[in-house]
Amino acid sequence: MKDVVIIGAGITGLATAHHLKKNNIDFIVLERNNRIGGVINTVNEKGYIYEEGPNSGVIGNVEVLRLFDDLKDECELEEANENVKKRYILKNGKWHALPSGLFSAVFTPLFTLKDKFRVLGEPWRKPGTDPHETLAALVKRRLGKSFLDYAIDPFILGVYAGDPNRLIPKYALPKLYNLEQDYGSFIKGTIKKRKEPKTDEEKRVTRGVFSVKGGLSMLSKAIEKKIGEGNIMLGVEDITVAPESNYYTVTYRHNGNIIKIETKKVVSTIGAHHLDDVVPFINSKLIADIKALHYTRVIEVVLGFDKWNGFKLDAFGGLIPFKENRDILGVLFMSALFKNRAPEGGALFSIFLGGVRNPGLFDLSDGEVEGILEKEICELMQIKEFNPGLIKIIRHKYAIPQYEVNSRERFKAVEEIEKQYPGLIIGGNLRNGIGMADRILQARMLAGQVVGK
Repeated sequence: MKDVVIIGAGITGLATAHHLKKNNIDFIVLERNNRIGGVINTVNEKGYIYEEGPNSGVIGNVEVLRLFDDLKDECELEEANENVKKRYILKNGKWHALPSGLFSAVFTPLFTLKDKFRVLGEPWRKPGTDPHETLAALVKRRLGKSFLDYAIDPFILGVYAGDPNRLIPKYALPKLYNLEQDYGSFIKGTIKKRKEPKTDEEKRVTRGVFSVKGGLSMLSKAIEKKIGEGNIMLGVEDITVAPESNYYTVTYRHNGNIIKIETKKVVSTIGAHHLDDVVPFINSKLIADIKALHYTRVIEVVLGFDKWNGFKLDAFGGLIPFKENRDILGVLFMSALFKNRAPEGGALFSIFLGGVRNPGLFDLSDGEVEGILEKEICELMQIKEFNPGLIKIIRHKYAIPQYEVNSRERFKAVEEIEKQYPGLIIGGNLRNGIGMADRILQARMLAGQVVGK
């Protein structure tokens, strides 16, 4: 018997367990893989430290800082250096820095003169009235098409590997959506929010890019140490939940044995695509609304060069608008952001292919992927020879959930399930955002539901 069973040992499940441990709740975390961390996995190889999943997070809320404060004896937050403030955007085959101020915005070739003048009128445009307006429509209405093509589109490719014509800001980018709805304007809203009083803790929320010294897996290991390895069961198969009169039975197989746990509460942090296997008793219509979530397929390639003699690596990386018709979505300059990620004088990159608008690339062979990389990287990164000291091709079949128009039905389905089955709590990236800061914040919320706070 356990007070709580948490399904999934990714960052959401682990952070939820951390909060329950602090509240002296008796729990167990069940994970089907043979390691913790979910999609987070750091590898140390050939003098490179690289990630096989998310490469970084954003200090976007106080819960991120609170978690690292709790873990300060076990792992160390590493903020990206000044290079992170510079982002390159590709236009007509050339890299241009995304404007960071008024002066650079006036002279950048990324946006048309018409749209530069159009921005001046943004504070006086009426807010939209359609809650399901697409991101593309919202940006064109307020800022103009060139801002969509060469600012928002590459940003969305970098974050969601998605399509602005399908993403709904109310669900995918609620902070942006609320700037218009609450303040009438992106510009006015940003200015007013900066002037709002903040607590000392809120002032620490820099929205800076972070990793962990030694890689993001150090965060997972630090939480594991805090909550205790004995509270995590790895390599678990066939997890199913069944409601009883006033509790739940969680059944699973481990090392050939069938194990049953009686528990008052179950917290699911797994993806939408696996949920029906775990809770087969849920109404099929509600499950269908959740499983309708579209996960895009992405190939992530890690490239390491022992000696770098190409394009100057003085930025977060380069993003490639869909309009440029390239086979890669973007390049992150990981060794330019964090220390000790590549050998001295070398370089480490994370490169992405596929996404919503190029799904067929996911099915290419490794050899075909390497052929694309050789062509694109030699041209874009200005190198004569494609001779990486490290190349790793990682395929993410369920990479990034797309918060599209059907998100409303999905969120309602979650609410209805939790209402029908008290004690069953559904989290994970199917709601509350996709970033690491979103996951850490949701973990606090899930733990709050468990303990009634």
